[in-house]
Amino acid sequence: MSKKRIIKALKGLGLSFVDAQIYIFLANSGPNTEKEIVDNLQILEDKIYHSLNNLQDIDIVKTSGEHPIKYSVVPFEEVLDLFIEVKKEQTKTMQESREELLNSWRDTIKKEIKNS
Repeated sequence: MSKKRIIKALKGLGLSFVDAQIYIFLANSGPNTEKEIVDNLQILEDKIYHSLNNLQDIDIVKTSGEHPIKYSVVPFEEVLDLFIEVKKEQTKTMQESREELLNSWRDTIKKEIKNS
């Protein structure tokens, strides 16, 4: 699978372009410090920091207990499984609220027609 295709897939899962680049870099190179990531990817440190925090928040990047901190990623299979579970939960929530949303939509349309 080409790097472009992987980036496209990761972006389709909700990651930013920078998030995807960092994920791929860490997956290929293993644990790295923030400075090593900045130096290798040549992306502004602020963007790297923001993306690393985002990736940690969604549990696909882990940190070491050592100093300096090293960042590593969970395997791609786990990332896919994680996003599949998120999508399943979103679908379930949407299905559970379907009738309520449709009723709200109908009420809104009726009000719009009355006010026309």
